[in-house]
Amino acid sequence: MYRNYFKTAYRHLLRHRGFTFINISGLALGITACLLIGLFVYDELQYDKFLPEGDRVYRVYNDKSAEEAGEILAVVPPMFGTSLEQSVPETETVTRILMLQFDAKNLVDYGEKSIYEIGRFYVDPTFFEVFQLPFIYGSPEKALDDPSSIVISDAFSERVFGDVNPVGKEVSVNKLPYIVRGVFSTSERFHLPVNFILPMAAAELDAERMKSWSWQQFYTYVKLREWADPQAAQAKLRDIVKKQIDPDRNVPYQYRPFLQPLHEVYLYSSAFKYNRFNQGNITYVKALSTIAVFILLIACFNFVNLATAKSTQRAKEVGVRKAVGASRGQLMLQFLGETVLLTLVSVVFAAALASLLLPSLNAFTGKGMTFNVFTHPSLLLLLLGLTLLVGILAGLYPALVLSGFRPVKVLKSAVVIDSSIGKIQWLRHGLIVVQFALSIFLIICAMIVYRQVSYLHNKDLGFNKDQIMFFQMRGENMFENYETFKNELKKGPGIQEVSIGYGFPGDATAGDRVIVPKGGEQVHHGVTLLMVDFDYLGTLDMKVVAGRPFSKEFKTDADQAYIINETAVRELGYGTPEKALGQPLLWPTWDNQDSLREGKIIGVVQDFHVASLYDKVEPTVLQIYPGANVKVAVKIGSGNLAASIAHVKEVWDKFSPDYPIEYIFMDDNFQKMYEAEDKLKSLLTIFTGIAIFVACMGLFGLAAYAAERRKKEIGIRKVMGAETSSIVALLSRDFLKLVVVAALIAFPLAWYAMRQWLQDFAYRIDIPVWVFIVAGMVAALLAFLTISYQAIRAATANPVMNLRME
Repeated sequence: MYRNYFKTAYRHLLRHRGFTFINISGLALGITACLLIGLFVYDELQYDKFLPEGDRVYRVYNDKSAEEAGEILAVVPPMFGTSLEQSVPETETVTRILMLQFDAKNLVDYGEKSIYEIGRFYVDPTFFEVFQLPFIYGSPEKALDDPSSIVISDAFSERVFGDVNPVGKEVSVNKLPYIVRGVFSTSERFHLPVNFILPMAAAELDAERMKSWSWQQFYTYVKLREWADPQAAQAKLRDIVKKQIDPDRNVPYQYRPFLQPLHEVYLYSSAFKYNRFNQGNITYVKALSTIAVFILLIACFNFVNLATAKSTQRAKEVGVRKAVGASRGQLMLQFLGETVLLTLVSVVFAAALASLLLPSLNAFTGKGMTFNVFTHPSLLLLLLGLTLLVGILAGLYPALVLSGFRPVKVLKSAVVIDSSIGKIQWLRHGLIVVQFALSIFLIICAMIVYRQVSYLHNKDLGFNKDQIMFFQMRGENMFENYETFKNELKKGPGIQEVSIGYGFPGDATAGDRVIVPKGGEQVHHGVTLLMVDFDYLGTLDMKVVAGRPFSKEFKTDADQAYIINETAVRELGYGTPEKALGQPLLWPTWDNQDSLREGKIIGVVQDFHVASLYDKVEPTVLQIYPGANVKVAVKIGSGNLAASIAHVKEVWDKFSPDYPIEYIFMDDNFQKMYEAEDKLKSLLTIFTGIAIFVACMGLFGLAAYAAERRKKEIGIRKVMGAETSSIVALLSRDFLKLVVVAALIAFPLAWYAMRQWLQDFAYRIDIPVWVFIVAGMVAALLAFLTISYQAIRAATANPVMNLRME
């Protein structure tokens, strides 16, 4: 019996090669997209799950609640960790990581080898108790007790030491010697981009600052005891923080600590400020998962549509089988078997196509995903399960319809029409509507994402980021003679301006507080603090809207002057830029928080973005502060760029010959901020194209069926003098009506989805009406072109050939 089913299915598929090709290719494309998206989503969901006892590890973060709006900070003061360890009984272990630029280059010297490495971490000695990374050489016990110790990753060890055991060897990091105490193995799916680890003691932090309740500078992780309730531990920490932070500081916000499960840190922290670790975005994971489901549904709907459309041609086959004794269950088994066979062929093609495309996806996403059913048997089980699932879901309704034909009715009828086998036509129309509704939904989303990403890259940032060479200062001689170094740089060809400081747009900035004397009180305000020099505004082409820029002609500008932005004017309560001029401003210095630097506001600059457009422009204060000079920005003209860069390198070598120069351009920094959005735009465009193509393939098959079913009608119309255009319109009209219905369904859904996505951006586009109109027109045009091919072919056929069959 089963052999007969297989032979029948095989012959049916060969007899209808066009429909078979459309079904197999549509399903294969849909399953390929699902497999690739599924691999990406699975990889994203695996972050930090390799760590033993990771379900007991939590990151402490701060919710900074203010009167108007709050912000979430990934960093907390050092005393949060101390309090958890000393006063919260649910705590087993706490470790802290000093906030740094983890992608900053560090010069590593070993013997004659000298290379730059990123991923430097200063951590508490308890780091490996919380993050139980496997050690290849050495042991995690007491590995970080000595300030001169360093623990390195296996990749770092291979680059620097080769294949030998480096434990006990001395290596220099930024010209400081350290002894290797261990080599650990990490994973690509670790949210901490750690490459080498130094003890917190090596950072030589001030002991008094480590007792601070306001210095937001540490990523803090707590490992709770097995019996602990994280909510109870969180509540106790909040009580401690509330009691310790002085309520009389007159600060218009408060901090509320939260415990975030380790397994959520990677995907659920995109809105966190100062989160400088590897991070994904759960919104994008969900969006891609939804797209995968959409594509698979469209492919399955194609099969259901085409199978039910062809059902009229198999009605007599069913009638004969039933007449000779076949039961409905046997017929359903036969037709489901055909569907599963078709799906199996599609899955095989999809698996091969996914294997071919995976290297390109890895290169695009920067991942190392693998797809090999021989090394991962679970993948083979997944593919088999997918075959059965898709085959049964796609074939169940057609099997029910086909097996339900009444033999007497179908055998005595010369022609079997849709109305004689149930509401198949309504089903097909409904599935077409759903297919094109999903396609139009994706078209609208792709267009809006494209416009928002373009807006991110092209919005006026309030300064000029073009042609600015940007690098970090290195070497004692350069720091001590930074003015001479700066003057030498200015002498080069094409060098227009040079600025040295800390807090350039697109780079690390300092979140701090300033004090505004008001009505006899000192009101504290959180601000972004930029440490600049006299040429900062000129180098970045910033616009002064009131007052004046810093000037060496005013001696007090070096230590008693502030410039603020327009947002600071509003939030610090000055009213207008003109009224802010001359107002006093105090700053608790970094050297001594109890010492206030007094000064006055000398100028107001137009608002400018120091971070991505996810974040609102914050109140920003600029001041001259040579003690923070660590970065250099060189404004280069549009002439001979190569000569200008060569000059910068020559001056660098004169002041810091022991360090190779590492530079970037500022606009590249901003480009990197939106890598995730750029990738989303590309992926959405590709998968939208696949969805539309699969939907159009199904429509192509249905149009071919419609033309075949109505060929005698078309022949009569041709004989009666009908024009080709009228016949094309006749065959196209019904399908185009369905596309219009699909558009009306898709429009509100797409508007809501995109509105929710855009809420993540502080600066975003408005959703224009024309996007919906264009999306509907594109879908209608594609549908018309797909249908018109079959319609024109039917309309231009010789009517005699169609009518002589009567």
